[in-house]
Amino acid sequence: MPVQVTKKDKETSQNLVHRFTKTVRQSGTLLQIRKGQFFKRAKSALVKKRSALRKVRRRAEKLVEDKMAKPK
Repeated sequence: MPVQVTKKDKETSQNLVHRFTKTVRQSGTLLQIRKGQFFKRAKSALVKKRSALRKVRRRAEKLVEDKMAKPK
C-alpha cells in the first residue's frame, strides 16, 4: 500500500515533507519493514545435527591437542 501525498496550494516543501513523514508513521509500513529487517529463518533439523556433530568433533580434537601439547 503506497503512501501518497500531494502538495497543497501555498504549502512549503518543509510542510509537505512533515506531512509525508506523519502519514508514513501513521500507516505503519515502516514498522513492518523494521520487523522483517533482522528476521532469520529457523535452521532445519539436518543443519542443527551437522553443527552439533561438528562441535563434538572440535571438542575431541581440542582435547587430544591439549593432551599432546608440551607441559608448561
